Amino acid sequence: MIKDSSVMSEPAYFVLAALLDGPLHGYGIIKRAQELSDGRVRLAVGTLYGALNRMSGSQLVVVDREETVQGRPRRYYRITEEGHRALSEEAARMEQAARVVTHRAAFRAGTAQA
Repeated sequence: MIKDSSVMSEPAYFVLAALLDGPLHGYGIIKRAQELSDGRVRLAVGTLYGALNRMSGSQLVVVDREETVQGRPRRYYRITEEGHRALSEEAARMEQAARVVTHRAAFRAGTAQA
């Protein structure tokens, strides 16, 4: 099987989707990604921060601000314009791929009933 590097992983997709409503800190991203994916995406803390570092390097996300809560630093991330573009392109790619199957399945169902 050939893997296309331009295809976004499901966890990355939902991390970016979680940030569409505004900046979130790590735990907030984990919870929101899980909610948006109906529980399919369950990110471990280490996995999340590795992904955020990669996405930051690709300029898909940036640190919005840092604050200290109970003596511990909390970093908030936000999606960039590049992140919006990448997420929109991935959504369009998935929508087009789903359309191929749903249209063919509908056609096949229509001919089976004839």
